[in-house]
Amino acid sequence: MKFTDGYWKLLPGVTLLRPQSVDEVVDDAGRLVVYAPTAPILTRGDTLNRPLVTVSFDAPMDDVVGVRIEHHQGRRDPGPHFEVARASGDSKVVVPLVAGEHGASLTSGRLAARVATDGGWRVDFVADGRVLTSSTDRSVGVVTTPDGAHHVREQLTIGVGEHLYGLGERFGALVKNGQSVDIWNEDGGTASDQAYKNVPFYLSDAGYGVFVAHPERVSFEVGTEVVSRTQFSVVGETLQYYVIYGATPKEILSRYTALTGRPARVPAWSFGLWLSTSFTTDYDEGTVTSFIDGMAEREIPLSVFHFDCFWMRQFHWCDFVWDPATFPDPEGMLARLRAKGLRISAWINPYIAQRSHLFAEGREKGYLVLTPGGDVWQWDMWQAGMALVDFTNPDAKAWYLAQLKGLLDQGVDCFKTDFGERIPTDVVWHDGSDPQRMHNYYAHLYNEAVFELLRAERGEGEAVLFARSATAGGQQFPVHWGGDCESTYASMAESLRGGLSLALSGFGYWSHDIGGFEGTPDPAVFKRWAAFGLLSSHSRLHASDSYRVPWAFDDEAVDVTRAFTRLKMSLMPYLARVAGEAHGQGVPMMRPMMLEFPQDRGTAGVDTQYMLGDALLVAPVFSTEGDVEYYVPEGSWTNLLDGRSVSGPRWVSERHGFDSLPLLVRPGTVLPVGGRTDRPDYEWADGVTLRLFELPDGHDSTTTVPSETGGPTTFRTRREGARVTVSSDDARAPWAVRVGEQVVRAEGAGSVELSV
Repeated sequence: MKFTDGYWKLLPGVTLLRPQSVDEVVDDAGRLVVYAPTAPILTRGDTLNRPLVTVSFDAPMDDVVGVRIEHHQGRRDPGPHFEVARASGDSKVVVPLVAGEHGASLTSGRLAARVATDGGWRVDFVADGRVLTSSTDRSVGVVTTPDGAHHVREQLTIGVGEHLYGLGERFGALVKNGQSVDIWNEDGGTASDQAYKNVPFYLSDAGYGVFVAHPERVSFEVGTEVVSRTQFSVVGETLQYYVIYGATPKEILSRYTALTGRPARVPAWSFGLWLSTSFTTDYDEGTVTSFIDGMAEREIPLSVFHFDCFWMRQFHWCDFVWDPATFPDPEGMLARLRAKGLRISAWINPYIAQRSHLFAEGREKGYLVLTPGGDVWQWDMWQAGMALVDFTNPDAKAWYLAQLKGLLDQGVDCFKTDFGERIPTDVVWHDGSDPQRMHNYYAHLYNEAVFELLRAERGEGEAVLFARSATAGGQQFPVHWGGDCESTYASMAESLRGGLSLALSGFGYWSHDIGGFEGTPDPAVFKRWAAFGLLSSHSRLHASDSYRVPWAFDDEAVDVTRAFTRLKMSLMPYLARVAGEAHGQGVPMMRPMMLEFPQDRGTAGVDTQYMLGDALLVAPVFSTEGDVEYYVPEGSWTNLLDGRSVSGPRWVSERHGFDSLPLLVRPGTVLPVGGRTDRPDYEWADGVTLRLFELPDGHDSTTTVPSETGGPTTFRTRREGARVTVSSDDARAPWAVRVGEQVVRAEGAGSVELSV
């Protein structure tokens, strides 16, 4: 939200109070509290009728400084609040004790907030001797708009050449400089500035991130109100934000996810191919079986089958009852599908249609969200007479989850937690939560509840969702997919931009609808999208009103889907390690180029390609002809599919068939490739081949291949001159090493040598 007319003037009817000086600095039990009047105080009389801004600084964990700006402190705070972790560390407050000193500071690990105590208002955030960003004399503001609403804003400086990223899953340009962004979840597809997953966190390539800890609408003006500053504002009398330091973008994300929650570990089977009924298509058990058998006949590995909305009766969503006309024997059907080695996903949402038998029960027991007048809140969008489950009511949550447990008992393994964005604000919540704050936060409560049920019923590491809506902290409940995209190359590209933006907002896993959701793609779009989708963290064939089985397009689509599915399965020893980094460190599996190459300015705005983990560069093809242009960082990279070398740093133009795309291996990589291509959940070290790419002389690295059933297997690779030695002390199965076409095999613990 903008408050000014240019740089000098306020918009008509807007008033603005700014801290002009520092009256006093107080050490308050580990907090640095600054009292800043809104005009210079020259005499005692200047304190009369003079508003005061209180700014406090604290340190929830090392390398993080919390900042709280307050005007009036007497307002009731009904919540909800983002959960922010606090850890003990070496944080300390340093307050001037001698008159005449010029500042005070709070230090948190390597990061310090330095407050000037003479002259105008200024706070510098400093790390390793360098100012990262600053709040200046025109930055902090207590604002009143013509409608009488109160706002608090902050403006932090943007340096020359600095790029900002994040703010959730946004489908425009990856670099957010020059964008106005409101953090407000909407069901708006992937083609506008609306988003399903709004996250009030941005990351700077200047060495810091900023998390604005407000679940309600946060308005960002990223170099738009003032081109050299990022402004963020909220309605009310208080603004809370955190500055997070990291020497690299990965460090910043790791620290941010330590603050707001790390992505959970997801089951190995979830990395396989998911196939859906699609949304409004006609289907019954015969249709489902024909799809599954058709995949098997065509030797396309399938891991999960998904039942979309119409597994329930029309007008009954959600009553969690299988439609007896199309699925008369759900338990038997699910048992038959599971006997084929499949996991089962079922579509749900948090809404209860009036025709559902659960509506009357929920109304009677007080489980549905109410209007201020005490009525059940309803409307006719999506489902006739739709109401909303109140997850702030513990009994309502337990009631809702009891319905889902019944499905788990029938044989369902996971849920697609759809919707959760269209949350009304003219309502009353059971726990008294602020409706404005609950609009975004509802998605968090919804997905958290379902994920906790799955974890309790299936065990740690076996819970997985396919979720559409989220906000800060939602990364703890994976997986998330990109929402309703069209079946075009343009929409394929905007989906990728959304996923990369979400990755820089703390989300470790991400997926999208292969082929697009709305409409039916032509065969070329489907084949290009299949290659992209099967080189994403999670892969799903899904659509709105048309099927997504590959033979619905052409024979080549079958071949492409088979080849890239099998390729992904073979990469599981590598992908499992990368997934472990998402869970353990908060570093996403699909990474914007700048995340891996922050020192290469050529990567700053690249949003048509990505790194899958730290070693694989993926450049999806967005044209039927196969023309693609992509950026290669420094070094000699090798295309995994055909062995050709490409050297950087430079932009490369190529043409690829439907069975190919730029999939480059980073120089200096030891890439573990699995011995199976038919499923994701196998013993990854059994029959693994370590493929060596452009190892420099003196190379010495350790490659870890995880295991779901035992300890990991480690391999050490060393190069001295033309000799390469690979050894393992804990290998329990056959393995091999490959350089080019040269392959050397081993039977267990021991070592092998090759010449390069």
